[in-house]
This record gives sequence, structure tokens and C-alpha cells, in this order.
Amino acid sequence: MATVTLHRPERLNAFTTTMAAELAAVARAADADDDVRVVVVTGAGRGFCAGADLSGGRDTFRDRGVAAPGQGTVDGVPRDWGGIASLPFAALRRPVIAAVNGPAVGIGATLTLPMDIRIAAESARFGFVFGRVGIVPEAASSWFLPRVVGISQAMEWVATGRVFDAQEALRGRLVSRVVPDADLLPTAYELAAEIVENTSGVAVGAARQLLWSMLSAPSPWDAHRAESRALAELGGGPDAAEGVAAFLGKRPPDFPGRLGDGAVAGVPLWPAPPEDVSPSPAG
Repeated sequence: MATVTLHRPERLNAFTTTMAAELAAVARAADADDDVRVVVVTGAGRGFCAGADLSGGRDTFRDRGVAAPGQGTVDGVPRDWGGIASLPFAALRRPVIAAVNGPAVGIGATLTLPMDIRIAAESARFGFVFGRVGIVPEAASSWFLPRVVGISQAMEWVATGRVFDAQEALRGRLVSRVVPDADLLPTAYELAAEIVENTSGVAVGAARQLLWSMLSAPSPWDAHRAESRALAELGGGPDAAEGVAAFLGKRPPDFPGRLGDGAVAGVPLWPAPPEDVSPSPAG
């Protein structure tokens, strides 16, 4: 298991371009490390992430049309730094748990959307506040948010731009559970341990790619095709043999499989970078 901690506690972990580049690098490093089975993302101090660092004042968003070093372009314009940070987490072949402590506003909220499970502390606050500062949602959230919570709930939160509490996030299905602040990381780690101790990393990696990629598949036949291919490959592999043997022997499994590089069990890597990204991201 790996823990990723946003660490600018003196600014409630306000988001910067440096943070974006570091998050992308950490996500790719975690995906390349076979010893990492689950990634937990949280914030240092009193908050998860209070949104973009607004220390630039009125000019904070003025340079969005000018590419910075390492930013690259998509469709001929500079890539959004939120997407640079979030999409490598979407591409991970390991489950990702967001442990949201305190405020998660703007990019602090959208960054969590490609993560598989979001657990909120009672003190957590969320806000898709972009309209209140005159910009649109970022971090590919216009794709993720309606798929996570539904289009009506997504539009209510985006159109109002209001900040709401953890219980509203739970009712709206943005988070799966709300726990006392002191229990947040223990709960996330307990869930991570359940995954690590009981499941095949190869099987879960393939399943993660299948579930996310099928959100926009045009037909259940696309899922049937991909699942049939994956079952054919995994069914004859060592993890399936070990899983059955452990079940029959009433013992904990010891899965030998490793994710390695590239596609898992014939499931294409997701999301595949489009041709209009320059330079092409590594993951």
C-alpha cells in the first residue's frame, strides 16, 4: 500500500502547478511498483485541498492560455493542470482510496473523482465552486462527476457552486461513507488491507480497468467481449488456481501474480491518450 499526502498544510494544501506535476509522477510511480496494491490519498493538516492557490489574485487564471514547461497541449491549447494531476490516477491499475479530511473544494473535489472509493471525515466539506470564480470545472470532471453522482446532482452542485458538508456528499453518492475525523485514516487503511489480504492484484487491476472503461461503452456486448478475453487469460493462470485452492483449503490466499507493465489480462489500458495530446503523457 502507498499513501499519497498533499502537503501544504499552511495553505490548506492549496493546489499549485508543482503539486500537479508531483501528483502525476507519484501516480505513475505507484502504477509501476508491483509492491503497491492500493493507493490511499489524503491531505496534511486540517484540510484535504482548499482548491487552486489564489495568491496570484485577479490574475490567478489569466495565464491558462500560455503553456508552461512540462504542461503540454491538447487540441492545440495548454493542458489543464487539474487534468494533468487527475488522469494518471484514472490510469492506475490499482484501486485508489481518497481519505478526505476537511475542505475539498474546486480541484480538491475534482481530483478525487477518478479515485475508486471516497471516504469523508465528518469535518469534510466539498464544493464545485468554479462558476463562482468565473471558470468551468477541470480535471476531466465534466466526464467523471455525472458518472459518479448522476447528471442532475452534478449540475446542482456545479450550477450553485455552493460548499456542502459530508452528509450531503454521502446522500449525493459522492462519498461511500462518513466517519469521525479520528477514524478516517484507520478506516481507509482497514479497507486497503481487506483488498490486499484477500484479492488478486492482477484480477483487481483488470477489473478496475474494465469497470471504468465500460462506463462509456455503447453496448453490454463490449463488456462481454472484454470480460470473455480476460476470463480466458486469467482462468488458466496461477492466481485463479491459487484462489480456488485457498477457498477449498479454507486458508488465506497467497496470489503469485504480478501486474507488470502494460495491459492486464488483455484489457486495454484506460484511458488511452488521444492523438491531439502533445507530448503524449506516459500514463
